[in-house]
Amino acid sequence: MTTNARAELPNLDSQQFRELYARLKNTVHWGTADRRGALNHITTPRLLAALTEVRLGLPISMAAAVTTDVAVDNPHPAVHDMISSPGEHRGAPGLHFAYDRMAMNIHGDADSHIDALCHVIYDGEMYNDVPAGATEPDGSPSLSIDVARNGIVGRGVLLDIPRLHGVSWLEPGEHVTVQDLGAAEQAQGLRVGPGDLLFVHVGHRRRRASVGAWDAASARSGLHPTALEFLAERQVAVLGSDGNNDTAPATGVGYPVHVLAVNALGIHLLDYLRFDDLLPVCERENRWTFLCVIAPLRLPEATGSPVNPIAVL
Repeated sequence: MTTNARAELPNLDSQQFRELYARLKNTVHWGTADRRGALNHITTPRLLAALTEVRLGLPISMAAAVTTDVAVDNPHPAVHDMISSPGEHRGAPGLHFAYDRMAMNIHGDADSHIDALCHVIYDGEMYNDVPAGATEPDGSPSLSIDVARNGIVGRGVLLDIPRLHGVSWLEPGEHVTVQDLGAAEQAQGLRVGPGDLLFVHVGHRRRRASVGAWDAASARSGLHPTALEFLAERQVAVLGSDGNNDTAPATGVGYPVHVLAVNALGIHLLDYLRFDDLLPVCERENRWTFLCVIAPLRLPEATGSPVNPIAVL
């Protein structure tokens, strides 16, 4: 494997993309009223089986710390106002409270977040041919993050692509292919199955820590669009990465993985996660599967949510 060879893997032209989109969309058979998408793959037996993944009793966050500093990949960072800090009340008698507030751009290139099924609109429609901006009979917005209001719980699987190729990270513009996913499965001794919450490590955070921030909106590693056929075949419920799952630069359709995953397959995406604490434990234990708990905020009209996924080994 060479970085040049991976970077030169061809993107799909417009016609090829539309054919892939139609093929993937045709694999979804939940009915016209469905609003959960691939979360339907997490059945009660599969959730109960995921509980058996806990052996160490060790919870590990897969989220990055929220940052408030302006950076080239985070031009509009979260705003955190400390209205009343603990230090203001040092030595003061009686009862006092410290409190603060924050605002953030949910869909950026720095903070960990989950995309709702209403986030990606393609040809005027959201997942399952729901018209953009549609509401449900009770007046609630269709396909908002409230679909996952009870949380997402299942077996998490982490595939480490840089480890597979003996590098620290994939360079911006390099793709994760179907062959990569299959080879990582074999190397790590596991098989991605129905209802799994799949996490793909590309080394984005590791590269950022080493070389500094860059314009991730225009240069990043991620999945090749054809890799979504792997997810459809295996009936994956959720996809997450330490990048935003899409490779850039790309030609033709912008954010093809977002269109294919969210809009065609109904897969909730988790972008810009952080695996630095999880990876060494998986390596040490030679275990790459775990119970995973994802709890989006209760934001009934939102297109996504800040998120802190927890892996429990």
